[in-house]
Amino acid sequence: MKISLYLNGRTTERSIAAAIDEYSARIGKYNPFEVVVLPDLKNTRNMPAEEQKAREGIKIIQSLRNDDFVVLLDEKGKEFTTLEFAGWLEKLLMSSHRRIVFITGGPWGFSSEVYDRAHMKLSLSKMTFTHQMVRLLFLEQLYRIFTVIKGDPYHHQ
Repeated sequence: MKISLYLNGRTTERSIAAAIDEYSARIGKYNPFEVVVLPDLKNTRNMPAEEQKAREGIKIIQSLRNDDFVVLLDEKGKEFTTLEFAGWLEKLLMSSHRRIVFITGGPWGFSSEVYDRAHMKLSLSKMTFTHQMVRLLFLEQLYRIFTVIKGDPYHHQ
């Protein structure tokens, strides 16, 4: 089953972008994986937050397939330990879905339509991180999860 990570806008910090590329390549050795960058909205300086969320939501919904299992990276989502996340993902990989799509939101979060489309919300932490950093933190955890599933020594328990 393919795993996709949807990002709202490109990663602008070069060091983070390089690390994202590195972890994406590592994950790809374990499982089909892609990072999908949804284009940034233009002229958002004076755009109300709700309008930004709605416009981003339209882009997200249009890019999803009917049989996708959608997981939003959301501060109010379920928290897992690394081993719990590995167990959850391993079970999901055996399901009938063709693709698992993890999605990072824009600066104001997700529209109600995107929340309605999602199967799950996942929180990486109760702490607040930049959108740029969340991308890297998630990919590191996803890579770690695959090393746990495959029994590789990256994760020490």
